[in-house]
Amino acid sequence: MATNLTLAPAELPADAVEVGRIADAWGIKGWFKVVPHSSNPEALFSAKSWYLQPSERGAKTFSGTVLLPIRQAKDHSDTVVAWAQGIDDRNGAEALRGARIFVPRSGFPTTATDEYYWVDLIGLAVVNREGLALGAVRELLSTGPQTVLVLEYEEAGKVQERMIPFVAHFVDKVELPEKRITVDWQPDY
Repeated sequence: MATNLTLAPAELPADAVEVGRIADAWGIKGWFKVVPHSSNPEALFSAKSWYLQPSERGAKTFSGTVLLPIRQAKDHSDTVVAWAQGIDDRNGAEALRGARIFVPRSGFPTTATDEYYWVDLIGLAVVNREGLALGAVRELLSTGPQTVLVLEYEEAGKVQERMIPFVAHFVDKVELPEKRITVDWQPDY
């Protein structure tokens, strides 16, 4: 299969966040399926251009970071599909298979009050109402009915893990500029 895929080399922005990957071609006119890393892929829909890097595994049809101008991205059934400038047939779309998609954090849609992007919570210090440090957010888990903060902390020279439900009952305040979350939680819970 020969393809004339030409993508413009680009520099990955300092605030770039990986938001998904390209799964496969969709149809014959250059559309492709996207697997978003979020259940609410608004960053994919709002960005006019995506930064791509090749997959870590499999065949690579390009190298480095490239800029892909997006014509359209939309929900379709249980997936996201997109169509980009210069990708006008199935071969062009197939050549993107496996590519990792990045968008600048500064381009994410604005969140409502008391809404946060998970990427903004990673690394924040978590303290309880008494000011006792409980750890730093390593990751967040979606358990269905709620999201859980997974904290990492050190005790007796060993790295430990603590989980706190990310719900209003336990979370008093999220202060992004201070890089801190205050919770109603004790270390022995």
